[in-house]
Amino acid sequence: QVQPVESGGGSVQPGGSLSLSCVASRYVYGSYSMGWFRQAPGKEREGVAAICSDGSVVRSITYSASVEGRFTIPKDNVKNTLYLRMNSLTPEDTAMYYCAVSLGCRVERLLLTGQYNYWGQGTQVTVSS
Repeated sequence: QVQPVESGGGSVQPGGSLSLSCVASRYVYGSYSMGWFRQAPGKEREGVAAICSDGSVVRSITYSASVEGRFTIPKDNVKNTLYLRMNSLTPEDTAMYYCAVSLGCRVERLLLTGQYNYWGQGTQVTVSS
């Protein structure tokens, strides 16, 4: 079992930046998926960005169309942490952000919630003037 724990949410003005962190409870050997999802009030949870990794080596990175070019998802193997760096934030980015982990990886399913077994509790991001 792998338990992801998110941190770093908060409030920011439109056009601002924010960084989220997700620490996995243990190092994962072999192939796994790890990603960020978000859920706004009244909407379904959607994939934001995710990686397919083989131990410490990232094999694939996928971004949703709504965040590509604004968000990045760097990984720190020493700290066992996946980050979500968010720039040029808009009110439409307001949501609860979740980190998720899945043992194994299917690149075509990286942004699908059904791919993931382990979920964090979430951290709130609010973009407002």
